[in-house]
Amino acid sequence: MLEAQKLCAWYGAAQILFDVSLTVCEGEVVALMGRNGSGKTTTMKAIMGLVGRRAGSVRFDGHDLMALKTFQIARLGIGWVPEERRIFTELTLAENLEVGRRAANGRAPWTPERLFQLFPNLAEMRERPGGRMSGGEQQMLTVARTLMGNPRLVLLDEPSEGVAPLVVERMADTIAELKKEGLSVLLSEQNLPFAGAVSDRVYILEKGHIAWSGGMAELEASEELQRQYLGV
Repeated sequence: MLEAQKLCAWYGAAQILFDVSLTVCEGEVVALMGRNGSGKTTTMKAIMGLVGRRAGSVRFDGHDLMALKTFQIARLGIGWVPEERRIFTELTLAENLEVGRRAANGRAPWTPERLFQLFPNLAEMRERPGGRMSGGEQQMLTVARTLMGNPRLVLLDEPSEGVAPLVVERMADTIAELKKEGLSVLLSEQNLPFAGAVSDRVYILEKGHIAWSGGMAELEASEELQRQYLGV
């Protein structure tokens, strides 16, 4: 479904990504792991056309993304959940969801009612302003708002960062449910237990390069790989 080949990206004169190649298949959860500053978020931004300069190839369902603007990439069916959440704090939860609404392409559309089944605790907050929600609640709202766009692939950036363990557990359940729905997920994450619970494969970034790739089970079983690429 998604294929990046020799993807490079720059912020100004500084090159951040160097020949990053990865794939995500339909219905697959792929983890993008690495230490802080390794290039995980930049990879997602480069896929979405959110960096000033990029090179290489990115294709989604046969479409060349390199010449497209971000809104055109989103319309093809890619949803991005940024680490910073970026909800509209003055709007209610229900209004935030409406901002993300986009017509479905051949799938059962995501609606507030379906999303409240996925995130039951949000159902009681429909009229609550986004700025009066906890960090974990805002994280769930950000995922829900992205799903209102009816994406086929979700780029999920550091969903476990800075939220309570119960929220992390709920987020893992959510990713499992999305996989059952046939959605594909590219997950940027540092939390190995969380990533291991939901991911099929993993790419490890180090200083903007793909340093290792393989099955998640192989990474979980290797203390040496964890120490070499994920240790602080």
